[in-house]
Amino acid sequence: MELHNTAEDLVLAQIGEILTTIEKSDNPDKLCTCSQCRMDTACYVLNRTNPHYIVSNRGAARVERETIERQQLDADIVALIYEGIRRVNHNLRPTAVHGVRQAETDKRDTPMFDIPAIVGRIFNGSNFAPVAGINVELFRNGKLVPMKDNNWQNPYTLVPNTAGTFTFWPNPIPADESNLHEVFEFNVRIESEEFETLNHFFKIPVISDAHTVTSFSLAHTIKLPDLYLFPPGNDEELL
Repeated sequence: MELHNTAEDLVLAQIGEILTTIEKSDNPDKLCTCSQCRMDTACYVLNRTNPHYIVSNRGAARVERETIERQQLDADIVALIYEGIRRVNHNLRPTAVHGVRQAETDKRDTPMFDIPAIVGRIFNGSNFAPVAGINVELFRNGKLVPMKDNNWQNPYTLVPNTAGTFTFWPNPIPADESNLHEVFEFNVRIESEEFETLNHFFKIPVISDAHTVTSFSLAHTIKLPDLYLFPPGNDEELL
């Protein structure tokens, strides 16, 4: 059994129709309609739209029957989409390649080790305040780990409004076949003039599979213990 938010289907379909219409009209406002901007617009709209979850085909049929409610929902979503398109284009994501439409996600047959997303928090060991303004790096075998896509960065720069939280989602690692059990070792490293260098080593067991995890989920996440930085010369253990 799997939960499904039907509002996502409605929003993505409406965004596709609206942006296709804009493209066919020669795009007089020169709006970016790339895959990244479509997803950013969808995120903007869905964060402002009530979800509508179903768990069966009977639930899907019931949604189709609620036509009057859907008509009002459609109107509200269309207004949010136009607002989202303007906002996204006013502040284009700097890590994305704009102007390019990505092909549909490949139906992967090659087995891979899908590494879960990694989440942790960094605090100042002297006053226990969340740290901001420094970079957190994720290494494997002494090299920076490539990320799932351009929406995930390595190094990750800590910012004030996320209370010291950092996130990584490593790119899948090729496997010889499905159902192989492997343990991967990673290293979170933080180097800053304000603090002693911190290295935190940890391991993640993964089973290879031909199925690709394409959507971020808290169920597919590794939570690291809270990490603490100390000023130079502090004798605290930093591992």
